[in-house]
Amino acid sequence: MAFHPSPFPLRVGISGTGFIARGFKALSRNFKDMRVTAVLTRRHPLSVEGIARDLLVRDPEELVSRCDLVLECTGDVIRATEVVDAAFRANLPVVTMNSEFHVTTGSWFAGRGILTEAEGDQPGSLAALAEEVSGMGFRPVVYGNTKRFLNPNPSAEEMEFWAAKQGISLEQVTAFTDGTKVHVEQAFVANGTGAQLPTGGLRGPSAASLQEGADVLAGYISEGGAIADFLVTNDAPGSVFIGATHDGSHVDALRYMKLGNGPVHVFTRPFHLCYFEIAKTIRRIAFQHLPPLLSNGLVPRYGIAAVAKRTLEAGERLPRGLGSFAVRGEAVELSEHLGHCPIGLLQNAVLRRKIRTGEILGMDDVVLPESLALQAWTEIESRVRATGRMKALPIADFAPVVP
Repeated sequence: MAFHPSPFPLRVGISGTGFIARGFKALSRNFKDMRVTAVLTRRHPLSVEGIARDLLVRDPEELVSRCDLVLECTGDVIRATEVVDAAFRANLPVVTMNSEFHVTTGSWFAGRGILTEAEGDQPGSLAALAEEVSGMGFRPVVYGNTKRFLNPNPSAEEMEFWAAKQGISLEQVTAFTDGTKVHVEQAFVANGTGAQLPTGGLRGPSAASLQEGADVLAGYISEGGAIADFLVTNDAPGSVFIGATHDGSHVDALRYMKLGNGPVHVFTRPFHLCYFEIAKTIRRIAFQHLPPLLSNGLVPRYGIAAVAKRTLEAGERLPRGLGSFAVRGEAVELSEHLGHCPIGLLQNAVLRRKIRTGEILGMDDVVLPESLALQAWTEIESRVRATGRMKALPIADFAPVVP
């Protein structure tokens, strides 16, 4: 489906007023081919900094009436589902920086319109790197993310310190630290690329170098496809990387070009610059008429379950799941965990029963408010039930992953 914007410059409507939204709005002043014409917020207008009052709107319908393309970057699954639905009903394309949305309800929108994650966060940056690598005849077999530090159950005091130090929200820094964010990202990458996750879930091994880590991750491949996982490493923190194979006729040339002996050659993207890179994906969709960079597919293989960090009592209310001190998100194979509660749906939820530390929350364990996102998830899980286990893409005709 091609998109032909009118008029020029492109009118961009932003959903969200957080770090990404404010940064992109400020950066857009430098662009001649696009301008921000509306910003959707639930905050009181006087509390929103860095965005002119006349741009602020409170209703998704008003947002879509004032733009040619929607940029969704709230990090909120419930809100994003409503906004994307409004955009599609108005026949507008949507560019996101919201992996949590994609891996929870993004598949519900498959085939209904133009929807893509942007470059700038790890999944979009991995997809762009894979596109570049594939264009040179390589076959990606490792989709790698990196973390310097991981603590699955950090204290509130520790997270409050780092949130203040880094200037991001408490929920964000908690989701980064406890592993939820990287699980979301790599499940999304696997769904969008056809890669698999290691049997039993993400491993996140420690490695002294990206090459060492890529070789370890390649060893997890069990179905002749590609793997998505992450490394805990001090080598190039903040990087994403691709481990890729090539046919054996270029071994000497690749060694000469400093890509090692293979069979897994490592390509690194040593940055992901958040809102600075979003415009590239907007131009991809609006002006270059290229396919979406990354989406979650019609029937996803993986999702993000909510796992209790501590004992949760019957009747306890969970204001949110993502970035909370009650639960963290872990990637699971959907066909093997039917009935689980996605962490992205946990907003203002009430527990029906006591949940012990380490247990996966089920849909029957919680009372969730009615929402379009809940409806979307129910339909997605029905597709998974009907389809069964999805298979990873083959890597036939390429060099073996391990010697």
